[in-house]
Amino acid sequence: MARVKASTEREQWSGQTGFIIAAIGSAVGLGNIWRFPGVAYENGGGAFLVPYVIALLVIGIPVLLLDYSLGHRFRGSAPTVFRRVTRRAESLGWFQVGISIVIILYYTVIIAWSLSFVWFSVRQTWGDDAATFFTRDFLRVADEPGISLDVVPGVLWPLIGVWVVVLVVLALGVQKGLERSNIIFLPMLVVLFAALVVRALFLDGAAEGLDALFTPDWSALLHPGVWVAAVAQIFFSLSIAFGIMITYSSYLKRRSNLTSSGLVVAFSNSSFEILAGIGVFATLGFMAHQQGIEVSELEGLTGPTLSFSTFPQIISAMPGGGFFGVLFFLSLTVAGLTSLLSLLQVVSAAFQEKFGWDAKQAALRVGAVAAVVSTVLFSTTTALYVLDAFDKWANEVGVITSAVVMTILVAWRLRMLPQLRWHLNQVSSTRVGPWWQYVVGVLVPLVLGYMLVSGVWTLITDGYEGYPLWFRLVFGWGAVAFMVVFAVIMTRIRWVKDPDDFVPWPPLPSGGLTKSGDRS
Repeated sequence: MARVKASTEREQWSGQTGFIIAAIGSAVGLGNIWRFPGVAYENGGGAFLVPYVIALLVIGIPVLLLDYSLGHRFRGSAPTVFRRVTRRAESLGWFQVGISIVIILYYTVIIAWSLSFVWFSVRQTWGDDAATFFTRDFLRVADEPGISLDVVPGVLWPLIGVWVVVLVVLALGVQKGLERSNIIFLPMLVVLFAALVVRALFLDGAAEGLDALFTPDWSALLHPGVWVAAVAQIFFSLSIAFGIMITYSSYLKRRSNLTSSGLVVAFSNSSFEILAGIGVFATLGFMAHQQGIEVSELEGLTGPTLSFSTFPQIISAMPGGGFFGVLFFLSLTVAGLTSLLSLLQVVSAAFQEKFGWDAKQAALRVGAVAAVVSTVLFSTTTALYVLDAFDKWANEVGVITSAVVMTILVAWRLRMLPQLRWHLNQVSSTRVGPWWQYVVGVLVPLVLGYMLVSGVWTLITDGYEGYPLWFRLVFGWGAVAFMVVFAVIMTRIRWVKDPDDFVPWPPLPSGGLTKSGDRS
């Protein structure tokens, strides 16, 4: 069957503000609240802000602008963009879609947990032992990793509810669904979390908690691992290099201020992370004060343990704890929703453009399948183990691999950085200098390549969390294998609408560009 030309009509944000709000909503997610405070504390406290800010400036923002320039210039989902860059790169776009699919499957259930804990906070259902309540009473975690068909009803119904909400938003499209939901959710998140932080600052022991977080250990800056941790935190929290910002920037109007938008999104994300650190550690200081110990003696300072075991203990001990708990878990729920919607849009946009579907068709066909798989995997007694493996391999292998391949492809194989820098400067008020090409083309692949090789080597030689080899192969390396196979299969399927019927805007100057991205 002959392919038809691609339609020139494409959904767009209502304006620059709608895009910025949605991009911030994508970047501000669960990791800002439960990952940054613990990572900062474990890597030098206040001193960690030095490598953190440097990583933001020299890694995070440059890669964010790379995503923006690709999405805006070639105006499509990740597979469409890389297909238009060169046919042989389409599979990279589908690999990025595969990463989003894997993350979507487990990210949804965390939101469902948070939603359940909003209600639990009112009555402090967890009793005197929050950790046992979370793992045994609520999740009914199996004694060992495996595959279980033992469904947990308390997880199943909230999970189905979350899927219904996000699929409805997805079906409404970019402006009516994605943009409007972020305009509601993001201000709600800021108000909720600001109220939580103000309450935390007036708790007994809050000052000790903040001292523990921000007292600098300057000797930590001599350890390479601290700098790697800073790069990893920036990289994962900005939602870069796996299709989200490429897709989001593709919905911008032709005349859009890309560099200024990137700066606003990047610094807003980091500001929220620091706010989260203040709120979380002020609260942990209260917990340490109540127990008569140092903050350093507390356990569970990051991840699900912090949110669903440590924080409920604190809520039970503080005056007005129920209200504080509602604020905290509503914040988690809203932060998760804004990020989840961006991941779903990556997948939806890719399938819409490949098969000529509209937003409703993509939500019903792809979203429904994802909802079923997510429910089967993550409403059972082995869900916590599978989630942990998916998260580790998807982020530390999948996302980093995507970033390394993307920067090497664009910088060295195709030598497109001068063109992309020129594009950024043509549509933006803040100009990008030649330094951007050296950072994206040299520094980023080197740093991320080191992280990838060392991370993969550690996973191969040391394993992970004591999980048996078969479990790591199925749910760890198996998740990565799914991304690769999915990318190969989707690349081989014919497009319903011809993606090559496209002319990038603005047109390159007739005299060509120099290696630094200026006119010849």
